[in-house]
Amino acid sequence: MAFKIMFIAGLTNIVFLLLVFFSCRGLGGTKLLQKLFQNKNFQKFYSLHCWFWWGFFISVLIHTVLAFYLFGWPF
Repeated sequence: MAFKIMFIAGLTNIVFLLLVFFSCRGLGGTKLLQKLFQNKNFQKFYSLHCWFWWGFFISVLIHTVLAFYLFGWPF
């Protein structure tokens, strides 16, 4: 069961990392992206940026704790 949870946490890491990346205002620069930032749907998506970070940190913590539990300390 722990391996399954660790695997799901790893997939969740990837999903939240993509959500954090694509909700970041640091992507701006091109005119295409500037228009995107003015879109109401993107503004709603961007308003969740901090929550995406929390999800990412929690999934990384779960993944790390289970990895140490299942595989031990490597040093």
